[in-house]
Formats: sequence, C-alpha cells, structure tokens
Amino acid sequence: MMDLTVNHFMALSAILFTIGVVGIFVNRKNIIVMLMAIELILLSVNLNLVAFSVFSGTIMGQIFAMLVLTVAAAEAAVGLAILVVYFRNRGDIAVESVDLMKG
Repeated sequence: MMDLTVNHFMALSAILFTIGVVGIFVNRKNIIVMLMAIELILLSVNLNLVAFSVFSGTIMGQIFAMLVLTVAAAEAAVGLAILVVYFRNRGDIAVESVDLMKG
C-alpha cells in the first residue's frame, strides 16, 4: 500500500490550479464558467493549505483554509447577485458588453 505524501497533494493542487487558469483564459465569453474557474483556483489553494497543515502537525493552515472558503462563498454570492442584476437590465450576460456599465 502506498502512503500519500505532501507531493501527491501538491501535484493534485497544481492540476486543479492549472485547470482553473486555463478555464479563465480559454473561456472569455461565459462569466459563470469564469466564476467556476476562480472557485477551482481557490479550492486548489485550500488543498495546499490543508495538506501542509496536516503534514506539519499544526492547525493554522486549516483555520486559514476556512477563512478562504468564507471569502470564496462571499465572492460567489456577490458575483451571482451582480450577474442577476446585470441580466435583468441588459437581457444577456456576455462578457464583452460588460464595459457598457460605466457611468
């Protein structure tokens, strides 16, 4: 049986982070997919925090991961609320027309 090390968790976190960054840069039209990609990036950071916390024997990384989860939930709630209001005003949520909100 193989034991899991920090390197396994870092590799998984790097894969999740890369998928999130690619999701942001490849899909520039759908704002909901961009928000999901940002959430994936934050999840990869949380995985690193928890893995380092467990393998170092302290709880500080897990506490900080809970703070990051709180910020991510607030970001998702505010982002979706802005999208709903924007959709009601414009009728679509195309990213390229968001700059028309100035003023």
